[in-house]
Amino acid sequence: MDNQEFSESQYAEEYSGKNNFCVVLFFFFLNKSKSSSDKFPKKGSEERKSRTVSLTTKKKASGKSKSVKIQEASKGKASVSFEDVSESSSETDEDEQPVRRQEGSTDLSAEYWGIQKLAKYVKGGDPTATLIALCSMRDFNLSEETCHKSTKNKKAIRKAGGIPLLARWLKCAHANILIPIVGTLQECASEPSYRLAIRTEGMIESLVKNLSSEHEELQRHCASAIFKCAEDEEIRDLVRKHEGLQPLSALLDKSENKQLLAAVTGAIWKCAISRENVLKFQEYKTVETLVTLLTDQPEEVLINVIGALGECCQEEENRGTIRRSGGIAPMVNLLTATNPALLVNVNKAVGGCAMEPENMAIIDSLDGVRLLWSLLKNPNPDVQASAAWALCPCIENAKNSGEMVRSFVGGLELIVNLLKSNDKEVLTSVCAAIANIAKDEENLAVMTDHGVVPLLSKLANTNNNKLRRHLAEAIAHCCMWGSNRVAFGDTKAVAPLARYLKAKDPLVHRATALALYQLSEDPNNCVIMHENGVVKLLLAMVGSTDDILQEAAAGCIANIRRLALATEKAKYG
Repeated sequence: MDNQEFSESQYAEEYSGKNNFCVVLFFFFLNKSKSSSDKFPKKGSEERKSRTVSLTTKKKASGKSKSVKIQEASKGKASVSFEDVSESSSETDEDEQPVRRQEGSTDLSAEYWGIQKLAKYVKGGDPTATLIALCSMRDFNLSEETCHKSTKNKKAIRKAGGIPLLARWLKCAHANILIPIVGTLQECASEPSYRLAIRTEGMIESLVKNLSSEHEELQRHCASAIFKCAEDEEIRDLVRKHEGLQPLSALLDKSENKQLLAAVTGAIWKCAISRENVLKFQEYKTVETLVTLLTDQPEEVLINVIGALGECCQEEENRGTIRRSGGIAPMVNLLTATNPALLVNVNKAVGGCAMEPENMAIIDSLDGVRLLWSLLKNPNPDVQASAAWALCPCIENAKNSGEMVRSFVGGLELIVNLLKSNDKEVLTSVCAAIANIAKDEENLAVMTDHGVVPLLSKLANTNNNKLRRHLAEAIAHCCMWGSNRVAFGDTKAVAPLARYLKAKDPLVHRATALALYQLSEDPNNCVIMHENGVVKLLLAMVGSTDDILQEAAAGCIANIRRLALATEKAKYG
């Protein structure tokens, strides 16, 4: 054993041996750096084999055995899962346990099998076997994906009670201990169970504290852990409570370290999902700094930067800040990217900025609307949906939006055909866009020719409230042309719409009442509505505090009542 291995062993013994080894092992399995593997190159397969045999001999001599499930799969493909360690009186039980298939399993190398054998001794061996196994593991490149990204390894750590141990060591003041601890946490934070544990074990405060460390690797791991954990609202609030937003903003100045920058911008992006955090970022001038990072950055950084700006520009003040900082042009330029994740974030950011007329004028002058429309052809449904959502504020705030939309050759046919999509978010966003486009009579006429009415009617039986809302809005606006009201009745859209009034979402009620009011201009539709019991439901909504809902409900009831009176008059004179 060389000097470094010996010194590490002594250090481990000093800190109560086995528990500390488990922590080191966790990090090895989840985030061992390439540099470490370079320092300790792989030995030949024969040397590893002999080491494993000697360890097995020691284990048998101790009279203890642990079961690890290993089985060879056909054609050299195999997978391994760590199971709860159980005491066994038979040596043969170890070799006859079945194996569950690991996600993304590929042909596994001999090194992989060696790691499993060594892990057995770390988990259940005596101190001597544990020491030797850990030292032997230094010969393996544990940054390989089969170890580094294994969901089962993460579950094994949790089942073995590793989370409280990690929480305890997170309070340590030594960077050489904190780096592997936080590195383990940030790898595991992709699992919801770990995020819950990180919140409940009070680890966020320690992560925030270490953002101010002088070690950039530790800062990177802390920011990355927050990036993954901040998917949860409670954790976003905790980061703000423990004053973690200011150090995150300050770390944006370290733009030369791209790995650190990617982690920090990712953490800012996820934290900005909460409005309270956005207001804090405004105080720290974070938006201005993010705008400077929109150019000459790797894709990983750009995705996070534009994602953060997309969240921040939901606030009116930040939309002006982005414009004054010169951020609109680089945003529009990113609409020509090819990375789907980047495009989704760019679409949201451009759409957010377009909510302000001054920004919209700049976007239009840079041909941004045409670029957004072209993204409707993208094969990725997420890109299609985000582009359609972004078009909504563009159409609302553009000068002479009707003419702008007509200038896109084949654009109206393209958006109508997207109603044939199987993706709910695409359908919802396209319905919202059609509702805006249909406000222009000429565009509505063109969409009618392309069959928008039957396509909208086919969607009417949905149970998705978000889709219901925007579908009802689209139907309401599409009723304004020709015989579309009659066509909606003929294509059986009225009865399903009547059922929307039973939903609990008030926004669905408003959109549905508007659609029913327009449809009630046709007598046959009034009969269908009456048969489906809309009058009683609409009567309750006449007393709503929402003026638009109140007016639409009253108008629909009035049309139904007028038809009933006309029928009675014709019948009885």
